Amino acid sequence: QVHLVESGGGSVQTGGSLRLSCVASESTYRRACMGWFRQAPGKERERVATLNTYGGAATFADSVKGRFTLSQDPAKNTLYLQMDSLELSDTATYYCAAALGIYSGACLMDDRKFTYWGQGTQVTVSA
Repeated sequence: QVHLVESGGGSVQTGGSLRLSCVASESTYRRACMGWFRQAPGKERERVATLNTYGGAATFADSVKGRFTLSQDPAKNTLYLQMDSLELSDTATYYCAAALGIYSGACLMDDRKFTYWGQGTQVTVSA
C-alpha cells in the first residue's frame, strides 16, 4: 500500500521561505518519480517540481525556477521542497504525488501517471 504524507505548509509573508516535506512508504520512494503539484482556488492544478528518485533528475515549473529547490533523504524516504522568495501567486494547496516505476532521466510523463497522492498541505503567502 502506498502512502504519501506532506507537511510543512503554513502562512508566510512575501519574500519568506517554507520547506515542505513528503514522506513516502519505502516501496514507493525507491522506484518512482516523485512530484510536487499545487492548486489554488479556481485554478487548474500545476506541476511544480519533480524528481526521479532512481536517477536524480529534477524538473521545475518556469514559475518557480530559481526560487524552489528539491532535495531528498533516501534513508527517510523523504522528499523536500524548499520554497524561497515566496510570492502571492504561490498561495495554494501543495500535493505530493508519485508515479511508480523506474524511469530514465527527468520525470516528463503525463500527470495521469502520478497515481498516488498525499492529502495536501496549505501554503498561504500574504503581503
